[in-house]
Amino acid sequence: MKKNLLIALFSTMYLAGYGQKSKDIEAIKGQCGCFDITFKYAETFSPDTSYKFHGRELAYGREYIVAVEESADKIVLEHLLVIKDTMIIKHWREDWTYQNPHLLTYHMTNDFRYLKVKNKNFQQGWTQSVYGTQDEPRYSGYGEWAHVNGKSVWESRADAALPRREYSTRNDYNVLSRGNRIHVTNKGYLHEQDNDKLKREEGKPDVLLANEKGLNDYVRIDMAKCEAAQKWWTANQSFWKEVRAAWQEVEDSHRSFRIKDTIDDQRLGSYIYDLEKNKDLPVSEVKGKMKAILDKFILWKTGI
Repeated sequence: MKKNLLIALFSTMYLAGYGQKSKDIEAIKGQCGCFDITFKYAETFSPDTSYKFHGRELAYGREYIVAVEESADKIVLEHLLVIKDTMIIKHWREDWTYQNPHLLTYHMTNDFRYLKVKNKNFQQGWTQSVYGTQDEPRYSGYGEWAHVNGKSVWESRADAALPRREYSTRNDYNVLSRGNRIHVTNKGYLHEQDNDKLKREEGKPDVLLANEKGLNDYVRIDMAKCEAAQKWWTANQSFWKEVRAAWQEVEDSHRSFRIKDTIDDQRLGSYIYDLEKNKDLPVSEVKGKMKAILDKFILWKTGI
């Protein structure tokens, strides 16, 4: 009798976990499609009474988001910017992995370090690893999805470099502690942020410069408005698959590393852009060329 009860209990737990994971996957893939986006940011508080708040930011955009890899425990989403319906720019990428306690975290000054999260925090958790326009690492965080009243919500806290909207215009802080909250509905999704702008020095406590609120509202629109992005990705996906593979080897081969700012006065993105422009280069050679570029830019770290 007890044996039958245990079997029934474990069966119920398994089915509940399977149902949760299925809903999680549906929510993650619910971020795919064609979207018009409103980006809003505002600094809200500073402990320094002499701090001069930066003005509110408001911007608009259109993105095509597509699942470029999918397996039982991993989903990779690629974001493409659509400008004036026909100009396409590769934007950012997010890898979602299930019950993966290993995070590649941002420390500061392009310094990345692995963090192992205790498994007890990963009962049904998902790690979101975010990568930049050249598939370089940006940040990663973890959390569990909650599904209530037709809405799916996931949240995390992750340190990151300055966002692109600020890194070229200010240097009064060097780490953005990102509080990410993603709300997915059948109309699109909202990326809500509660960010801390931190001044970080090695061996010293972080200093809070200012808090920031961000709202990135993705409203689903007709897929036909992203047709050019779909065609662009079809033509270019093989190249970027090889670039991702080269970066993955960097992550797999060492626990911690730093990325140099420049080589011969050129940033990493310039080298990859030149590689992408070489249309005579066979796809079979892209990974090797990419690895040669990364070998120049990656500084391995030991003892971390």
